[in-house]
Amino acid sequence: MSDLINIINGVPTPFTDEEKAQREKDIAEYNSDASKLSRIKIIRQQFLEETDWWVLRGNMSEAQTQYRQKLRDIPADYNSSKYDELLARDEQGNLTHSVWSKP
Repeated sequence: MSDLINIINGVPTPFTDEEKAQREKDIAEYNSDASKLSRIKIIRQQFLEETDWWVLRGNMSEAQTQYRQKLRDIPADYNSSKYDELLARDEQGNLTHSVWSKP
């Protein structure tokens, strides 16, 4: 890891060895499969909540039904080798995997 710098009161200050170790631990935890799956589940829940009104309306199209089912099936259909693809974003921060695309 390159030299890490804290900015304290406007003064660049190198990380201590303890701070570097904690930073490396934080990065490893963030990149763990468990953390990625947790983020995927949070995103999936947001998409489901955004489309709950489809269900409440009472006349979902087949495409809407399939979309919501695909979201619910994500943990079963995608293993850890696909987590990075599911979390990929474009330059504007939009999720790029097709599973997130609404009908």
